[in-house]
Amino acid sequence: MMLSILVVDDDDTVRGTLVEFFETFGYTARGAATASQGRQFAAEHAPDVVLLDLRLPDANGIVALDALLADDPELAVIVLTGHADVQTAVKAMHHGAADLLEKPVDLEALAAAVERAAKRGRLQQEVAVLRAHARADAPSAPSLAPTIDDLIDLAARNADAPVLLQGETGTGKGYVARQIHDRSARNQSPFVEINCASLSTTFFESELFGHERGAFTDARQAKRGLLEVAGDGTIFLDEIAELSSDVQPRLLKVLEERTFRRLGGTTSLRSNARVIGATHQPLADAVADRRFRADLYYRLQVLTLTLPPLRARPDEILPMAHSFLLKGANLTRAAEEALVAYRWPGNIRELKNTLWRAAILAEHAPIDVVHLGLPSDSAATAPPRAPTAPRTLEEAERDTIRLALDAYDGNRSAAARSLGIARSTLLEKLKKFGL
Repeated sequence: MMLSILVVDDDDTVRGTLVEFFETFGYTARGAATASQGRQFAAEHAPDVVLLDLRLPDANGIVALDALLADDPELAVIVLTGHADVQTAVKAMHHGAADLLEKPVDLEALAAAVERAAKRGRLQQEVAVLRAHARADAPSAPSLAPTIDDLIDLAARNADAPVLLQGETGTGKGYVARQIHDRSARNQSPFVEINCASLSTTFFESELFGHERGAFTDARQAKRGLLEVAGDGTIFLDEIAELSSDVQPRLLKVLEERTFRRLGGTTSLRSNARVIGATHQPLADAVADRRFRADLYYRLQVLTLTLPPLRARPDEILPMAHSFLLKGANLTRAAEEALVAYRWPGNIRELKNTLWRAAILAEHAPIDVVHLGLPSDSAATAPPRAPTAPRTLEEAERDTIRLALDAYDGNRSAAARSLGIARSTLLEKLKKFGL
């Protein structure tokens, strides 16, 4: 694991010794003699771990600790003190220190503490990224065709090769990318994702590569990019065909040389992350249209998995539909026939959303054709029903929450995850609806 270390200590000998020690590991190490300089360097370079002396000429170490964590709450800070006592240790840990070691410090113990703190910090970053990109997951995983499952295993065994996933929108490329990661030797490291079509070039580069302070307007603090957050894990680039032509050469460098620089930075950083790209359009077409670099395409398509549309897998529709049903929901025979007859232009995503909507409309009764709302030419003829007044959005929201709670036996945390909202948001809505 490649790390960046900042040593904040006013003793020139101690500071220099520790910087040199960590440089022998191949880490990037810097030294600062004061609390203010340490805070400045932390903002400029976003180190993985700070080693902080509690006695500094311009500030109390606890005050310096508070300032560093105010700037970056996920920063791992190890406190070093020559005057350690229980009260100091408790206070430092209470204020957010990752660890506390007494001077003169044992270098072997310090190296182990730094690695532990860095791993913990990167895990926290992964959690933050996952929460930021959280989406409502299906109550259970969809089934996969045996051939697709075999390809996933092949990609998982070859854990260093880039992977390119192709298939229509909604065919489950994100799910397959996650399966490849989870089945590979990288599964103990983070899985992070970014949509190449959702951000401007500058903000995409900032997300992927990170940035230094002042790299662009409002970049007041250095930031680690997803390549750093991923560590030895996997980075999933969704809609990679939309990747800006300005960014493509930089991604090619990552794949070929395993190195990159933060936006506005001069220091080369190393990436050990595996890259998985996904696109709903054939990437070869983008190359032919000169929208995508041919050399980048050849590096990405070492292992290419093409996911067939759902209409090409009619035998999988009903098993997949039953895996998506909320707890207690079931389908009538006519509804099952309608599901198989439909062409599913939106593929698996459309199937899942259709069943969730149908469960709400059925109101605990068996899901019938009329609840599916599929086009009449692809669904079995449903018996005429008396028109009903449309429900309000508030009523639909309340019923969806009720269904999610029923599906997870009243577990509010699980229900919130399935709905793609924070648990606190769910609690507010439960209070609002009197549930």
